Amino acid sequence: DQLADLRRPLLVMHAPFDNIVGIDNAQDIFVAAKHPKSFVSLDDADHLLTDITDAHYAAAVIASWGQRYLDNERSDHGHDHGVVAQTDPDGFRTEICTGDHRIIADEPTDVGGTNLGPTPYELLSSALAACTTMTMRMYANRKDWDTTGVYVQVSHEKKHDPDQDGKKIDTFTRTLVFSDTSLDSDQKQRLREIADKCPVHKTLSGGAKIETDVVD
Repeated sequence: DQLADLRRPLLVMHAPFDNIVGIDNAQDIFVAAKHPKSFVSLDDADHLLTDITDAHYAAAVIASWGQRYLDNERSDHGHDHGVVAQTDPDGFRTEICTGDHRIIADEPTDVGGTNLGPTPYELLSSALAACTTMTMRMYANRKDWDTTGVYVQVSHEKKHDPDQDGKKIDTFTRTLVFSDTSLDSDQKQRLREIADKCPVHKTLSGGAKIETDVVD
């Protein structure tokens, strides 16, 4: 009766070999619910999705399926105020809204987070990596160079800087990987130079000013 009166879209996921909850239970739920409703078989997954491949598949299906029903509830704060972030009352899970996009940030479990998304510094590293590869691609496209197999790795840590009396500073280690590419050594060196022209690179290396306002 509760399912029939749910008045919400419902997704039922079940694995045929689940030895905890039988297919008849999933069927009863699906039949009792009203449309819109969907049923997805998880093939040979176990009840707790202990195989990471099964877990990723289920997560991707849920995200894609739910997007249809969440679009109408999206906030448009990002359109008017750039990036908007809000952290859950419990833990560090943070929803970031920017325009039409949503991103989840979090912290690892060993520091009190739930590890549901990248950390803020991982997002910052991602910005540098993404901007770098975009900048190189734009240049390569103008030159008609094939950059298939080219990608960027970025890691962050605080390192002692001998130029600043050993003071620890934020250090981003960026690695340009040229894998399975036809680029010659001169082309690779040129892209190495172009990488330093990435706007995010310039922002991080040149420093930035942050102005903070308070709104009631």
